[in-house]
Amino acid sequence: MTEHLVARAGAGAVNLTPLSKETLAAWLAEQAPERADWVRDTGFTGAAGAICPLPGKGGALTQVLAGIDPKDVLWSYAALPGKLGALAKRKAGAARFVLDAAPDPAGATRAALGWALGTYAFTRYRKAEQDFAALVWPKGADRAAVTRTCEAVFLARDLINTPASDMGPGELAQAAVDLFKRHKGRSSVILGDALLKKNYPAVHAVGRASARAPRLVDLCWGRAGPRVTLVGKGVCFDSGGLDLKPSAGMRLMKKDMGGAAHVLGLAHMIMAAKLPLRLRVLIPAVENSVSGDAFRPGDVIATRKGLTVEVGNTDAEGRLVLADALYEADSEDPDLIVDFATLTGAARVALGTGLPAMFCNDDDTADSLIAHARAEDDPLWRLPLHAPYRAALDSKIADLNNISGDSYGGAIVAALFLADFLRPTTPWLHFDIMAWNIKAQAGRPEGGEAMGLRAVYALIAERAARRGSS
Repeated sequence: MTEHLVARAGAGAVNLTPLSKETLAAWLAEQAPERADWVRDTGFTGAAGAICPLPGKGGALTQVLAGIDPKDVLWSYAALPGKLGALAKRKAGAARFVLDAAPDPAGATRAALGWALGTYAFTRYRKAEQDFAALVWPKGADRAAVTRTCEAVFLARDLINTPASDMGPGELAQAAVDLFKRHKGRSSVILGDALLKKNYPAVHAVGRASARAPRLVDLCWGRAGPRVTLVGKGVCFDSGGLDLKPSAGMRLMKKDMGGAAHVLGLAHMIMAAKLPLRLRVLIPAVENSVSGDAFRPGDVIATRKGLTVEVGNTDAEGRLVLADALYEADSEDPDLIVDFATLTGAARVALGTGLPAMFCNDDDTADSLIAHARAEDDPLWRLPLHAPYRAALDSKIADLNNISGDSYGGAIVAALFLADFLRPTTPWLHFDIMAWNIKAQAGRPEGGEAMGLRAVYALIAERAARRGSS
């Protein structure tokens, strides 16, 4: 997590000088001519993530220039631990670096967080291939914030990266229970046919075909303050059901529980910070499998709300399990509901894989979240809950269908389906996410990814603080 952020420099620590394209010229003008010429000759321009070692006495590594983009500070620093670790290994020097420029506290926190995020590796099945350098904690950095954020992101990534053979409904539920036990929270799990007795029929219908029983994980923490409920789609593997996916479409379906991983990461941030609120997390954990007991195209299934749903496609199962969970989430009259789900390919077509789609039924909430997303460098994009598209879900034999009759506006139509299971007066944020990096970037290796967590946490923390001071 933050083991590559250390308290003391120690002997042989190397000075790290952050420079941007804009500040490099002024720095060069202050150097001795031969030193400035060396930097120019290496081709160092201050580009984000670039490094330039400066020769010291006897060839010792004593100072390195690092390129930092002021518009992308977080990920500029994330590129450094691996590059500097490899450099120190080649030079047989200390893999420990000290910033020789003092950023403000916010900048120090951003630098430390970027560095920590740049050291992630999924090591459950093999050792990390890369040696990472350590950074001395920058003065003024909020160590607690960096630690809990890094832990949350790594938790989400680890859960998503774990294959379905080791991250089925039972293992996902246990991970959730263990997390809340760590924070002295409360948990319960409704398992298998008990879902019918407890009136979660849609969760049961989607998960009943698997040899690994479906379940509804219900977690609570905190006893005072505003009520915040998080709902995460926990489809641990999605075959598509009887509307079977092609093999290429199934390849990444271990990540279909990415919504659950997100709400657990976000819950950890909230609990670690001890925000003054009442938190509830609901995770419908299922596997969408094929067997003689699988739900079928054309079936009509019941939901917790009492609405009946015609199954237009068994591969649109995530919205079905979320329907039961969201209706239950709304039953306590919460101040905010947030759900995360790897819900539609349509959102990826609209926004690409790296930009989460956000839907919201409350403009003030949406505007505040967008402001926090900008401040945290945690991008998202709001799509509309365009009411006229709701007619696409009309069914001739049930209250609604789980898919549209055409292929247009799929992410919006899916969000409108979910909206039918909530009161319009409850502030609600819905995230349709990829939860996966399809290619590696600085601090974001290929694989599972947390998207929007830092922005949503900032929104919730602000609201909790505001309620606490009123």
